[in-house]
Order: sequence, then C-alpha cells, then structure tokens
Amino acid sequence: MSLQRITHLPSGRLLSTILHHQLLLPSIIPLTVPKRAVIQGEYRRPGQPKKTKFAWQKINFNFSKGLEGIKKHFTLLKKEFTDRWVGPEGKPIIEHMLEQNRVVWEFRGPESLREWTVSSDREIGGHSEAYLKLGRNNNTCFLYGTLSSTPPRDGETRYSGYCTMRSKQPLASFDRKKHHDWSSFNTLQLRVRGDGRPWMINVSAETYFSHQKDDIYCYFLYTRGGPYWQDVKIPFSKFFLTHRGRVQDDQHPVWLDKVNTIGFTLGDKADGPFQLEIDFIGVCKDYAHTEEFAYEAYKRNPEV
Repeated sequence: MSLQRITHLPSGRLLSTILHHQLLLPSIIPLTVPKRAVIQGEYRRPGQPKKTKFAWQKINFNFSKGLEGIKKHFTLLKKEFTDRWVGPEGKPIIEHMLEQNRVVWEFRGPESLREWTVSSDREIGGHSEAYLKLGRNNNTCFLYGTLSSTPPRDGETRYSGYCTMRSKQPLASFDRKKHHDWSSFNTLQLRVRGDGRPWMINVSAETYFSHQKDDIYCYFLYTRGGPYWQDVKIPFSKFFLTHRGRVQDDQHPVWLDKVNTIGFTLGDKADGPFQLEIDFIGVCKDYAHTEEFAYEAYKRNPEV
C-alpha cells in the first residue's frame, strides 16, 4: 500500500493499517538460522549419557604395552612370510588340495572364547541378556541367557528382542584384515545341542563397496532339544542374502574365498530363558551335494 493512499484513510483505519504492517515486517526479514556444523557427532540414542571425553583422551599411552604390540605384529609378519613358502595357509599344496574337512572353531579352553563376542538388545535399552562360558569339562561353548521382546521406552524403538553371538574379525600383522578361504568346501558343519529354539546362522563376507557392509548371508538352524547332540550340515548354496535384516531381491551365492565372520542370532519372540551349546564349527566338502545356488538369481546381461 502506497503512502498516498494511506494519507486519505480515516484515522481509525489508518492506525489499524500501520499496526498490521508492523506485524508483517518480522516475517519479511530473513531469519538468522545457525548453520549446520561441518563435523557432526555420532548418533546418540535417547537415554544414553553424552560422551564428554575427547578422542585423544581414550588413547592409552603405555610404553611397555606398545613394545609388546610391536613384538606381536612382527611375529605375525614373520609367520606370514614363512607360510607363503610352505603353501596356502601354511599347508603343503598337496594337503591343501586333498583336504575334505576343516575344523575352524573348536572350543577347548578359555582362549577359544576370546575369539567371540556376545551382544543383545540391552545395548539399545532392551531387557534381553546373553552370556557365554565354557561347558562341562571345558570342552564346549555354552551360550545362555534370557530373551525379552519388550521394547525400550525411548519413544523411537518399536521392536526388540534379540541375542547374538559372533566371531571376531581375524586380523593379520599390523591389524590388517584377514579372511577365511572356504572356496574348496561347499557345506557348513557344526555339532550343537539346543533347547528346541530356531536360530539364524549369519555369514559375513567381504564386499567391494562401503554401502554393502551390512550384507549378511543367512540360513536357519533348527535345534530339536533334549540331552543328545545334533550334527548339522548346511550347504552354502542355501544361504540367502539379507541387508539389515531384509531379504534382498537380487540374490547371489556366498563369496567363500573372503569370509569374515560367522554368527548365531536368536529372535523368535518367545520370551524366556534359552541355551545353545556348541562343540565345534567347521566346513566340509560333500560330493553328494551338486547344487550351485538354491534361489532364483537375476540374469546378467540378458540376451535381446
């Protein structure tokens, strides 16, 4: 509204018009919003305390521990060079070619448990509990705990109730990634004794791209319960590809030459105690199994 038109208005209407324009002025001026910081902190779940320490404060500056680490890594480096002269994984080439069975994990002491980690939904505020210990006579691995599907009261999480046992990533000298090479085998073999619950076996392999780091190959393990041991053989062709718990449409076989970890997950929504006892985990070559892949895969470069 121009100044000439405002001068011809009545006094009462003129006052209301001026007040109306004063109320609109703040919305016309651009708001000064603080810019988003370039470096953002990691995501913190509701209810968790804020970390007040800096990154450099978590480093343990211990001279004696540093010398032990240097000695350890140079010992591993020497072993890598000597194993290369002998053959693949330190075995003669003939023994490697004729190998039919291999025990990868065998629980025969406290040192064998250090290769595994246990987690549950308690890390995100849930109520499930999982523990790992040696079985009777220190010859088995005993995973037990309590499963609870009650979600945490953080206003964000809707589903809960899982317990997981996973092997650690094998490392070479100077903390370089090391992979399990199972390309000579086609079947996963393990000896377990459970309580009748269904478990999920998760196999993680190395990927080419960073957005595929959550890709996991899964299959089911059905325990029958009771006091008797159960010998299980699962072909690798039965494992299907998942990403963050969702089955993918584009399926492909497991890359057995670069296997990182293997894990066991319980999430059957049956609240209560659980237990799983494992004797050994290995791989074998079953000549009776000739299936390459059990699921339909997309055809690469289809013919026109």
